Amino acid sequence: MYIDTHCHILKEYYENIDDIIDECTKNNVGRIIVSGCDMKTNKEVLELISKYDIVYGTIGFHPTELDEYDDNDLKFLEEHIFDRKIVGIGEIGLDYHYDDTDKEKQKSVFRKQLDIAKKYNKPIVIHTRNSIQDTYDILKEYDLKGSIHCFSGSLEMAKEYIKLGYKIGVGGIVTYKNAKNIKEVVKNIDMTYILLETDSPYLSPEPYRGKVNEPNNIPLVAEVISNLKGLDLQEVMRTSTANAEAIFDFLDK
Repeated sequence: MYIDTHCHILKEYYENIDDIIDECTKNNVGRIIVSGCDMKTNKEVLELISKYDIVYGTIGFHPTELDEYDDNDLKFLEEHIFDRKIVGIGEIGLDYHYDDTDKEKQKSVFRKQLDIAKKYNKPIVIHTRNSIQDTYDILKEYDLKGSIHCFSGSLEMAKEYIKLGYKIGVGGIVTYKNAKNIKEVVKNIDMTYILLETDSPYLSPEPYRGKVNEPNNIPLVAEVISNLKGLDLQEVMRTSTANAEAIFDFLDK
């Protein structure tokens, strides 16, 4: 069984989520984690996990989705962090991609969510874009575990995150010919530090690049990792699933 540790299977992107779930079952994707990004999607995550057996969720406030954020929204995290099938806090982090980014607000909201994760000993799902050093410096202050989602940094930085206790999220980008960084990371870190993800509906793997991504594409990501590392595909599936289960507490959910 495969686990898609990060996706956004939301009504905004998909007309028939029932079909998406059916395709997962056919492709041996036995669990998917849907991550919220703001109050609207966090509430939708709660609906999805109650409707579909294979869907688990994380809830959080994404760094580029803070226009309508209010600190009172953090009460939502605390109220629902122990809901059945909620397995962590995310998608949270830093994103300096846009010129008008309010970096201090992002850092403040990030820290507040990390404080909640620390208070309740919950794993986190980290988003970092054009901000990998600041993200690392903040995470270094906390004794937490989780996923560095859609990792795009250097091998050296991957190793530093691993030292902190994080696993590296690898998705469709690893299938792209010009994705030198993530290919080098995958080749040179142990399989026990790799999580499979799709970030659906984004970042579809080859040969579906440019189309809407779906969790059932996880085996395509696993196949490229298998080739890069010279491992049997079953070993990639087995180990990546064990890695996800070590981070996210599915067993009593």
